[in-house]
Amino acid sequence: MTALASGTPQARKRRPDAATVLLGVWGVLGFLFLFFPVLVIVAYSFNEGRLLQSYQGFGLGAYADALTNSAITSGVQVSIYVGVFSALLSAVLGSLAGVAVARRAGARWIGWLTALLGLVMVTPEIVNAVSLLPWFVTLGTEWGLTPLNAGIVRLIIAHSLFSCAVVTFIVRARMAGLSESLEEAAADLGAPPLRRFLDITFPLMRPAVISGALLSFTLSLDNTVLSSFVSTADATPFPVYVFASIRSALRPSIAAMSTLMLLLTLVALALVAIVLVTARRRTGEGMSLASTLAGG
Repeated sequence: MTALASGTPQARKRRPDAATVLLGVWGVLGFLFLFFPVLVIVAYSFNEGRLLQSYQGFGLGAYADALTNSAITSGVQVSIYVGVFSALLSAVLGSLAGVAVARRAGARWIGWLTALLGLVMVTPEIVNAVSLLPWFVTLGTEWGLTPLNAGIVRLIIAHSLFSCAVVTFIVRARMAGLSESLEEAAADLGAPPLRRFLDITFPLMRPAVISGALLSFTLSLDNTVLSSFVSTADATPFPVYVFASIRSALRPSIAAMSTLMLLLTLVALALVAIVLVTARRRTGEGMSLASTLAGG
């Protein structure tokens, strides 16, 4: 009976064939190719040498140097501050634009708006950086809009321009698959537009808004080209500091702070997953983290 059972179709399906094994090995190699540089930076963050390239022993001295270096800590603070506010601004503007594009798909101006947002996403960052710098100077100096002379304000606006387009398409993909019947029913019952948006539309689009804000925060932390053009001496984000350090020599303290920022990103992802799981258990609304990041 055992021999016969082992030859049944169910038993044969449990045995991975050569193609499945090959695809699994290829997937592992792909993940190693993607994450090996990150693992190298994490390993070299425990380097006790003066230069990042020369490993001279295991230790935590690089972390102490990174946390006591005022230039590094200031750059990290600027990056986090700009990332949070650009994510909030992008989430608000991009969510409203995404709802408008999804709910008014037949309007003539929707095509122009979609093309404009797509143009923002495909335009090289160097082109945006070169165009934003004289624009900020003109508005801040010649037109008297002094807040635009502040490096923090410039960074938030510059980072939000690209992120708004990303959030718009994520929210649009989420809202395009949802029916307007609930909103129309609420309107028939006398609910005003603001009440309909807060009670019906926003809860439905909340996963896409969360994923868009998280993606905007990540894009802001990693933005180097725009930041190097529009930042000022009193507001230098961490990527610009690292880029400037390449001209002299990379220290292990930079790898240590990069590792800490990697941990910060992982903690943010964990918090988002906890929030979504809690919402799903309490109200049945929440979604998985993968679906949230996909805007679905």
